[in-house]
Amino acid sequence: MSIWWSLHLRRDAASVPLARRLLLGTMETAGVDPDISYDLSVALSEACANAVEHGGDTARGAVSEAYRVTAYLDGEKCRIEVTDTGPGFPGATGSRPRQAPADAEHGRGLGLIQELADHVHIGNKPGRGGTVVSFDKILKWREDAPLVAV
Repeated sequence: MSIWWSLHLRRDAASVPLARRLLLGTMETAGVDPDISYDLSVALSEACANAVEHGGDTARGAVSEAYRVTAYLDGEKCRIEVTDTGPGFPGATGSRPRQAPADAEHGRGLGLIQELADHVHIGNKPGRGGTVVSFDKILKWREDAPLVAV
């Protein structure tokens, strides 16, 4: 079984729960274990919130009003990518973002994504500017899953 979807969203706080609900609905319909679905939905919310807050001021001085979310449920794995068109992530080092202190009010989202996903990659889009946050998680299925991978 393979399902994928892609959203082109406005950089607005209201877009974050929209993306989260679509992911949760897709996973529930497919029969993914609710704990796995929850982890991925929290990680998606953090990645979207970062795109909304930081992903708009491009290196050329323009402001981008959109970002993209793509989700792939393929076999036993889910991969989610959140891409913006901002100036890029200055601390992008592949899969190890700088960790914010535990008591910080901001800056803990990337660390949370790393805790909730099995594999995380944070990088800059080459040449065009922007950040790509992608993360994977191995799926577990409910016993009554209608679309379980074979």
